[in-house]
Amino acid sequence: MAPMSRTPSDPLVTVVGLDAVGAPAHPALAPALAGAGLVVGAARHLAAVPVPPGADTVVLGPLAPAVGRLSAAVAAGVPAVVLASGDPGLFGIVRRLRAAGLPLRVVPAVSSVAAAFARVGLPWDGAAVVTAHGRDPRPALNACRALPLVAVLTAPGAGAAELGAGLVGWSRRLLVAEHLGTDVERVRMVTPEQAATETWSDPHVLLSLADADADPADAAPGDAAPGPVVLGGMRCDNQPAAAPAGGWALPEGRYAHRDSMITKSEVRALVLARLRPRLGRLVWDVGAGSGSVGIECALLGAAVLAVEQDVASAATIRANAAAHAVTVRLVVGRAPAALAGLPEPDAVFVGGGGTDVLPAVVARRPERVVLTLAALDRVAPAVGLLRAAGYTVEGSQLSAARLAALPGGSIRLAATNPVVVLTGERP
Repeated sequence: MAPMSRTPSDPLVTVVGLDAVGAPAHPALAPALAGAGLVVGAARHLAAVPVPPGADTVVLGPLAPAVGRLSAAVAAGVPAVVLASGDPGLFGIVRRLRAAGLPLRVVPAVSSVAAAFARVGLPWDGAAVVTAHGRDPRPALNACRALPLVAVLTAPGAGAAELGAGLVGWSRRLLVAEHLGTDVERVRMVTPEQAATETWSDPHVLLSLADADADPADAAPGDAAPGPVVLGGMRCDNQPAAAPAGGWALPEGRYAHRDSMITKSEVRALVLARLRPRLGRLVWDVGAGSGSVGIECALLGAAVLAVEQDVASAATIRANAAAHAVTVRLVVGRAPAALAGLPEPDAVFVGGGGTDVLPAVVARRPERVVLTLAALDRVAPAVGLLRAAGYTVEGSQLSAARLAALPGGSIRLAATNPVVVLTGERP
């Protein structure tokens, strides 16, 4: 069969999701199949579409052979179609194909996660979506233990029974959606104990729901979708599900810095707690020095704008941000003049400049202002400035002592310089 006409810029591999809710296939599927010389997919997907008689097929099992066939097809200029479930970009095959350098056009369908939430009439914009497929299921289980609304893509041996067993003792309701979009679709609400003792059909999706207002033992299983569920503490602010894997308040040795010009880890821990960085917030790091505070705000999901007047320190900030694989916008200039025209911050850390910079900062009315001061004579003026601007102020003096070795194997305490941390919060 002659391939369909293509332009040189058209990707040779079309990845098409088959709808998890049983809707008709996307209109792009038919012409993609008509021009395909190779069709790749699970056996059930290949059986569900009209594969052209002249096209080769690969039944997905181990992925490496299929990727090899697709790479060969691309090299030969042969169009190929890859069939997948739902949205193939959601913990799906798109990631692996992109990693192989294949040119892709992706046509998604409704994902199984979206379909499961729709089936039970629940919003899922505050949900964490995790997978237990093809990996250690413990992170997915711990996400269900920690967060109030989690969708889990399951796998044989890491499904509702196993996750339910791990959730016994946690106040959770589990919604298990089996065979979505088929004639044997079933959606049930069960307790973790019930999930652990039953046999579940694959494929299925599990939704873990925490309900602060009801005892999950009251949730009766049934074949119908559950009634209204009130989600206590549901996240609905676009927050990521996890803090950085490497932690935060990292040791100073994790950053390049000049002459110990860096916020010490003990102080940084409190500063981060006061700044409350998260996805959706912009933090200014003024007088950034090594950039350690701003970089850790970025690791916790915030957008960060660092202001630093010293050119050498600015180069250090760039290097540190690259080493920690985060984006920090850097403004090289002297505050407060360098702050003019910058986008409005949600929170500001003043690590350099102190009371000289503070009036320009509070004039922008961020929700929170955090500053560190080593000189005690600057504390009262800073408190006065914050209060005059309408901020409530609290402060702490931190004086850490670290373990240090002595000759002969003994240990002493080595004091770090005491620092005052001030926090101003706008009512």
